[in-house]
Amino acid sequence: MNYLHSYHAGNFCDVVKHICLTGLLESMMRKPTPFCYIDTHAGGGCYDLFSEFSDKTKEYENGIEKIIQHDNPPPLIKKYLECVHQVNSRLTHAKISSLRYYPGSPMLARQLLRENDRAIACELHPNEYQTLKQNFLGDYQVAIHHMDGFHGLKAFLPPAEKRGVVLIDPPYEDPDEFSRIARQLPIALKRFESGVYAIWYPIKEQSHVDTFYKTLKQSIDKPIFAMELTIYPDIPQHLNGCGMAVINPPWQFDEIIKKNLLWAWNALSINGQGKFQAEYL
Repeated sequence: MNYLHSYHAGNFCDVVKHICLTGLLESMMRKPTPFCYIDTHAGGGCYDLFSEFSDKTKEYENGIEKIIQHDNPPPLIKKYLECVHQVNSRLTHAKISSLRYYPGSPMLARQLLRENDRAIACELHPNEYQTLKQNFLGDYQVAIHHMDGFHGLKAFLPPAEKRGVVLIDPPYEDPDEFSRIARQLPIALKRFESGVYAIWYPIKEQSHVDTFYKTLKQSIDKPIFAMELTIYPDIPQHLNGCGMAVINPPWQFDEIIKKNLLWAWNALSINGQGKFQAEYL
């Protein structure tokens, strides 16, 4: 519970995660029926890139700032950037927004929700929870809960809408985090079998990711689409990249995300290091 995302807001991992999230939510909007977005580890909801935390690391310079500087992004990334600009325009009260604020997953999702959709956001860290609560004060479409997001999977599944996206993005402070996710997913799927589950994870040791994939395949009898994007070579104990595994991916999501993340890798990669790959497990 010591992790603070303010140090890392807007970095390349956020960009990858939020491009995928935008794609998933846009896929849900193809049908007129409402859906529910559930964020198990929501963080503070929005981050000031001019804060002392972000200023110490400036990780956003190799993330969102690179994406914004590139011309002619594909449609999905353009939509993602529109959401980022909308948040900045609202918070800075400027018609033409500059990049000062970076929306976390719940704030990004909120930009995409329709009138009948809703969101549930869980956060256990006390300070982050208070910030999250303040960021959504008075918003009747977003429910904020001070709790462990894994407990939220039991409490809030299945949603009343019977349609939904669940983002699982823990801080990975605990070395057992991959195993905990793998244990919780079959339980969640029993409660909400048709749900779309998106699991974000860091790539520091490829062997840990490979073991995670193997466990998912053994324990889950559903289609699983996995994406990995790295911008550094395989350096042990270093954040080389990140990935997202999507259980029950929406129709055509795989092809759309491949095109968009390939563009993102070309924009984010440092001297062509790292790689992008996406496939069904």
